[in-house]
Amino acid sequence: MIYVKRSKLRKGVSMADKQMPLFPQRGAKGQYGPPVAQTQALTADSSLAHAASAYYDHMLRQGFSEHTIKAFAGDLRLLQKYIGPSTPVKKIGTKNLNDFLTWLLHYRGVPCSPKSYARRVTTLKSFFGWLSSIKIIPTDPAAALVHARARAPLPQYLTDDQVEKLLNAAEEKLQPPKPDPRPYLLVHLLLQTGIKKAECMNIALTDIDRSTAEPTVLIRYSNPRMQHKERKLAFARELLPVLDQYLEKYQPKERLFECTPRNLEYVLADLSEQADLPVQVSFEMLRWTSAVRDYRDGMDEDHLRQKMGLSKITWRETVAKLEKLAKPGL
Repeated sequence: MIYVKRSKLRKGVSMADKQMPLFPQRGAKGQYGPPVAQTQALTADSSLAHAASAYYDHMLRQGFSEHTIKAFAGDLRLLQKYIGPSTPVKKIGTKNLNDFLTWLLHYRGVPCSPKSYARRVTTLKSFFGWLSSIKIIPTDPAAALVHARARAPLPQYLTDDQVEKLLNAAEEKLQPPKPDPRPYLLVHLLLQTGIKKAECMNIALTDIDRSTAEPTVLIRYSNPRMQHKERKLAFARELLPVLDQYLEKYQPKERLFECTPRNLEYVLADLSEQADLPVQVSFEMLRWTSAVRDYRDGMDEDHLRQKMGLSKITWRETVAKLEKLAKPGL
């Protein structure tokens, strides 16, 4: 038989009085730690500053990119500066927003490019559209704003003749007396995969797989929000001997290119000069050249979208540009 020793209680004090609460009470202080945070509910009477803070949390939860969150938050701070952070959201109408946009263009004293203006309209539509969708405000004051989106000009790319000159210049770098396989490897890898500069710099030696009929390189992202851009890209087996020459010469330890991005930009600039090209080749130019060639050769559009690591939304504008760049002259 197990005996349990009864604790002595002070006279007049019950066991229930001695039992500690499972959770600290709202606003409690002392031995249970700091007061429990009291989050103020978002309503139509909430201030613009409060609503902007809630929207910031919403963007984080929805997985908006770091760049978008930073840009949208900055735009909403400008709106608070113009309208006032304590202004209730229910009192902000379409006229207030149009006046704000006019102030940005003409009276703020800071240049507002067409691209920045278009993004700020997007911010207003996204923010007030969200408030309307969760029934904080009855109507969306930003719905009537004119959204004349600023489109970037068509990107630069290399013609077939220019690509041939560039590849010939890279091949000359392989020749004695001072053979250098890096220019050849870099140019061929960029043209075959269409990867971005940051993606190129991030390639680990372990991301290269030679075991399949077509060698592949795995494009990784450490940021969880960017993992939808991760993909495995094939490149020509004929590039492997040059890759081995490069590994033997440069002896990288972890990453394929263990230099600064600027060093590789100098490599491309030197090749451009040697090939006597009218433009200086860049990572972005070779990315677009790769995409134009794939599009022109009939690659399935969704395949090309995934190869470039683009979302379906971004692809809409990209494919429109590819169509213009790839089609024959009028």
